[in-house]
Amino acid sequence: MFNPQLPITRFYPKHHMTSPSKTNRSFLLKVIGTLLSAGMLTALIAWSWEDVVVAINKISWLELLAAFGFIFASRLFTVLRWHTLLRSGGIPIPLKNSLSLTFTGLFATNFLPTTIGGDVVRLAGTMQLGYDRAICLASLAADRLVNMTGMSLASPLGFYQLLQAAPAAAQAAFIPGLWRKGLDFARRTLASLGIWLKKPLSLLTSLGFAFAHMLCMFSANYIVIHALGGELDFWRVIGLYSFAYFIGNVPVSVNGYGWQELTVSALLGTLGGLDVSIAATVPLITRLLHMLASLPGALTLPGILAKMDKSES
Repeated sequence: MFNPQLPITRFYPKHHMTSPSKTNRSFLLKVIGTLLSAGMLTALIAWSWEDVVVAINKISWLELLAAFGFIFASRLFTVLRWHTLLRSGGIPIPLKNSLSLTFTGLFATNFLPTTIGGDVVRLAGTMQLGYDRAICLASLAADRLVNMTGMSLASPLGFYQLLQAAPAAAQAAFIPGLWRKGLDFARRTLASLGIWLKKPLSLLTSLGFAFAHMLCMFSANYIVIHALGGELDFWRVIGLYSFAYFIGNVPVSVNGYGWQELTVSALLGTLGGLDVSIAATVPLITRLLHMLASLPGALTLPGILAKMDKSES
């Protein structure tokens, strides 16, 4: 029998089991982290404001549309990734419902205070449709793990660039800890995929959709970088953004705002060698495109939130 409790608790928040004071303190620290990250990014942009304006003026509407198209396509592959896990887990959900719930979750992520807020909305939606809560919750954890696995497989391209730039002493201090974290991630992945390890074809299909999602995301960033006047090989874009994915998901700000953009800017500037104005502008443009690509979820979010309130009252 599949026991979802072990994998679920490893990847979903434990604030329900912590005291209110600890939760409030954690949220306060994230607010401070958001303000600091946003302040540093704002200072970076203000410092080279004239160059930022020049860079933005270089990008054409056609290039913006192409980048948006890749980001929107990445969202569709995200739908297929989760839908594959749901169906293979025994949830008979139609594709249109997976599509609706995924976009609702993506839209909610723009406003909810944690990076998994969208997953909470997706779970609420599946429960409203009458599906098994445990399997749906496990599928969300597995969905995140599959995406993380895809990024992990691409991240060596980023680590290679980091090690090329870092001194030998820093490498000696950095690599052992990285190796331990990698082994820990592998163990948690195997423990959390439970039911799907018995269906390798479905798991590989989901991973394939994760790779397609990543390729679209990297392509969108590549377009924006070059449209702004930057020069960066595609393999380097893959490496830096996969590396930034893990750093940017460290919970030091509310929903990653400011921190994720600052991380990308720092990596593009220091390891990518891009001009400060371009490195600071790229994550702001892509953040806006991400928000625009999630707008279809605005149509269904109010209904789900209303039903969540009713279920709690």
